[in-house]
Amino acid sequence: MDFAFSEEQEQLRGFAREFLASRYDDARLATIADSATGVDDDVWPRLAEMGWLDAELTFLDQAVLFEETGFRPLPAPYLSTVALAAPALDAETGKRIAAGSLKATLAWAEPGRPQGLLDPVGASASGGRLTGTKVLVPDGASADLFVVVAADGLYAVDAADADVTAHATIDGTRRVADVRFDGAPARALASGEEARALLGRIRDRAYAALALEGVGVAQRALDLLVAYAKEREQFGKPIGVYQAVSHKASNVYVQLQEARSLAYWAAWCVSADDEMARQACLAAKALAGSAAVFACENAIQGHGGIGFTWEHVLHRYYKRAQWLAAFDGPARSQRAEVAAFLLD
Repeated sequence: MDFAFSEEQEQLRGFAREFLASRYDDARLATIADSATGVDDDVWPRLAEMGWLDAELTFLDQAVLFEETGFRPLPAPYLSTVALAAPALDAETGKRIAAGSLKATLAWAEPGRPQGLLDPVGASASGGRLTGTKVLVPDGASADLFVVVAADGLYAVDAADADVTAHATIDGTRRVADVRFDGAPARALASGEEARALLGRIRDRAYAALALEGVGVAQRALDLLVAYAKEREQFGKPIGVYQAVSHKASNVYVQLQEARSLAYWAAWCVSADDEMARQACLAAKALAGSAAVFACENAIQGHGGIGFTWEHVLHRYYKRAQWLAAFDGPARSQRAEVAAFLLD
């Protein structure tokens, strides 16, 4: 496959990188991550103004933004709204998201049960009311609307009708929440096999988006490592000339290119509704998550003592990388599914 982003998509990339860099320098990102909520509440209307929330964007358009929000973490529920919740919502709700008046997320995991996106759940709906408890809901405390996975389908529930308890996570800019529904008014979105198929497509989109974020994280870690290796000197020479450092950068670069290739393939498959989308997204998520962690670990080591300090930005990226790698199960879970496609 000969694939490249269009000229317009590359222009979008440049604008997104400039906007995120100007709004979230390393100091401000740290301040937001360590704040009470970990969210920049003022940025959501700006995203709407820039068209980042428009339903008309293709997944390849969004792919550019997902990668850039990994390169410079966006402390807002963009992934949760665009990748996890929006595919299940109707056009009218999509307009509210595009206007910047609604943030949403997906609630699927339950206590005491397997927590994969496609695992069975016990939450139930009856007579337009939903009862149950969800855990580890991404950006749950920031959402205005929950797309809830129930035993018989998907439902939309307003956050005002739920009991939300926020929890800190390793990544301060992407927190989770426990959400309890006690006869909450619920609007049916899909049921039966239609809901199962829709949830599968949501998982594919989420895996592709996470892979793209991972590529962005790995790229920033590599950039930080290379910049430091050029400016830091030992024995009268930049440390980048020594193999102990240059080999780290080289190894990160190789893994990054492999992860980027798979992430772009997954994005194209999702956008084109290709029959290989499931395999591509599984492979991309497995490799990109691991590559992002690998890149951050090597960048931290390449920085020496300063890389381990709380003040240095690298630990923010390391935490985002670990969050991405752990989402919906570790890489071995995705590799097992890929193996099943090939061998079963």
